[in-house]
Amino acid sequence: MSAPVKLTDRRALLRGGLAAVVGAGASTLAGPALAAIAPPRNLALVNLHTGEKLSCCYWRSGAYLPDALADVARVLRDHRTGEVHPIDPRLLDLLTQLSVRLGASQPFEVISGYRSPKTNAKLSAKSSGVATRSLHMQGKAIDVRLPGVALTRLRDTALALKAGGVGYYPKSNFVHVDVGRVRRWSGA
Repeated sequence: MSAPVKLTDRRALLRGGLAAVVGAGASTLAGPALAAIAPPRNLALVNLHTGEKLSCCYWRSGAYLPDALADVARVLRDHRTGEVHPIDPRLLDLLTQLSVRLGASQPFEVISGYRSPKTNAKLSAKSSGVATRSLHMQGKAIDVRLPGVALTRLRDTALALKAGGVGYYPKSNFVHVDVGRVRRWSGA
């Protein structure tokens, strides 16, 4: 007969087992169950060029919602050409994390979401501050500000997340965030 397991050993075993399940994520049977109890992800945006506003739930019960993603892509379209492009859901997750961490009560004001290659080339020719291979052209970058939140606080919170690039443009009153490699810069 084996020796009884001590209460402290049982607790350690349970903690270790729970950590393994959580660490494994959605690849285990527990992953979908954990995703089902995770809170929905909501986002509020206002496009300053078109005046369009969007407040939506784009992720629920472990899945991105296709209709909401399409609505986001429409609001973040290239306002110069009207071209719509899918927006990387990780960018939406980044904005949601920023909103939650900052306790935002207002929607993000969008200066630039998706940019077509044609628009980006024109902007890049006029300004050294626009990258020729901008992640805006892939739907992986956005330029925003958040009413009621100091620009420096928005920048610092984005940097603390270490989720991608962060550009700080105080003269133009916006912060660029993207889901590319982690890096930082300041512009005009």
